[in-house]
Amino acid sequence: MIVVSDTSPISNLLVIGRLDLLKAVYPAVLVPPAVHVEILALRRFSIPLTDYVQAGWIHRQAPTDLNFVSTLRKRLDAGESEAIALAVEVGADTLLIDESKGRQKAAGLGLSTVGLLGVLLKAKAIGALPLVKPVLDELMTNADFYVASALRQRVLQLAGE
Repeated sequence: MIVVSDTSPISNLLVIGRLDLLKAVYPAVLVPPAVHVEILALRRFSIPLTDYVQAGWIHRQAPTDLNFVSTLRKRLDAGESEAIALAVEVGADTLLIDESKGRQKAAGLGLSTVGLLGVLLKAKAIGALPLVKPVLDELMTNADFYVASALRQRVLQLAGE
């Protein structure tokens, strides 16, 4: 399975010290250079990056179609643009991305997307996470991860909580 990630799923899990959940669901993840740079920029907020830097299961790979990246950059940020371009190039099974504009563009290109909430639900489904609610609450409190009330309720319903 080929999985490409944008910044948000990795960075938010790093903030709460739960990058292990991503590894449990996706044992190999590709990140493009712009995503790598965005994650490393978390150092300025004193976010520990050891789990990311030492993650042998996260691999950097640059997209080769720079014209496509440039076209995407007209509407999306650098990380999203490179992640989408890389996902298209490598025929990714899944693109991990949270931002709605990026998800819409990816879906329009035929990519299957999963956001961080989907990662949490998958982690619970495979037994890597006993309860979604405490992790979701921690993301919303400590990582400033915004989840609308109705979506939060739906996710907890899907998790059986």
